[in-house]
Amino acid sequence: MKIFIVAAATLIGAAQAAVQGFDVSHWQSSVNFAAAYNSGARFVIIKATESNNYIDPKFNSHYTGATSAGLIRGGYHFAHPGATTGAVQADYFIAHGGGWSSDGITLPGMLDLENASGYAACWGLSKSAMVSWIKAFSDRYRSRTGVYPMLYTNPSWWSSCTGNSNAFVNTNPLVLARYASAPGTIPGGWPYQTIWQNSDSYAYGGDSDIFNGDLAGLKRLAKGS
Repeated sequence: MKIFIVAAATLIGAAQAAVQGFDVSHWQSSVNFAAAYNSGARFVIIKATESNNYIDPKFNSHYTGATSAGLIRGGYHFAHPGATTGAVQADYFIAHGGGWSSDGITLPGMLDLENASGYAACWGLSKSAMVSWIKAFSDRYRSRTGVYPMLYTNPSWWSSCTGNSNAFVNTNPLVLARYASAPGTIPGGWPYQTIWQNSDSYAYGGDSDIFNGDLAGLKRLAKGS
């Protein structure tokens, strides 16, 4: 993964390429994936699970629709750090749609790291405990699938909840949430974001995501190379 990150960074700096994508969950009950593809989107990230007791009811239909439309697709897990171990939640995610294979059309799973209404900030964990929890999830996912998961976060959460940890720079692709005209300062020591969630509104549903590279680079990410 470290080799891929460095090579991709060189390519991105030279080409300034980008690929449109988006992410969806059950909040988008009906998605026209074919229209999204025809408009230029080439990937979608779909909510699969949350904690160790929730399966998104639209995951299967969204995943099937995305596949039929020709989109590169993958699942994401909304983390509840501390509710169970990271390894337990990784296993739950993999068991319910979050797995990966090197077929060239499946993205590594994404771990969604943010606060949630009704829960303590940073899920009640210290910065060091949060880093350990993320690492436990990441390592279990890697041991089960062969690739590290992508990590979704925003700069404020990452700073507050991990102390701006750089522990994942050489292993986990960053999915950066920042609704602005530019990605801005990248947290955690990552040299760049792999995917930028640049808006919470996309014409065909969900949030807008921009892959930081060309289509060939996106396909390499899906291949795990």
